[in-house]
Amino acid sequence: MTQPLMPKATAVWLIDNTSLTFDQIGTFCGLHTLEIQGIADGEVALGIVGRDPIAQGELTQEEINRCENDKEQKLGINKTDIFLGRKDNEQRYTPLSKRQNRPDAIAWLIKYHPELSDAQVCRLVGTTKPTVSSVRDRTHWNMANLKLMDPVTLGMCSQTNLDTEIKKAVKKLKNKQIRDEKAAKLAKETSQNVLNNDPEKI
Repeated sequence: MTQPLMPKATAVWLIDNTSLTFDQIGTFCGLHTLEIQGIADGEVALGIVGRDPIAQGELTQEEINRCENDKEQKLGINKTDIFLGRKDNEQRYTPLSKRQNRPDAIAWLIKYHPELSDAQVCRLVGTTKPTVSSVRDRTHWNMANLKLMDPVTLGMCSQTNLDTEIKKAVKKLKNKQIRDEKAAKLAKETSQNVLNNDPEKI
């Protein structure tokens, strides 16, 4: 395998979570640079959810860092055992004694870092999306007794992992804002052109 299993979904993730160039992402995903630019501009791959190549064992963070530091380098797909991608999850295994604190940690993350997605919260505390959603919607069965607790203090994730996820979330929000602004500008220009070409206006 020389390319990721889901090229466009992988490209969406790389655009939102790294500072790699369009050329680097396109070469790795087997897509044209203009198509990558279209994805970044919100014109291509609309509705496609990003796929994390690190979690899938197709890339390593070290490889991404190497290419971020040298824009002339090309990403190489991870040829090591695919199961290596799961070791990080094993390291974040939540001890049984602390599992009861997961909702407390989720509540803390939602309050102090609302930019984090449900998927990111799941990765940080080792929980499921329904649990995160129930805390976010305040429908969790034990909502009245939840106490805000830092997942780093609880030992559910490292400060480095938390900082990394926050940076990714902020970058993703900025990219979305840029795409939304471009879309709004395009809609405005289109509307103006329609008005300018309307014969009834004359």
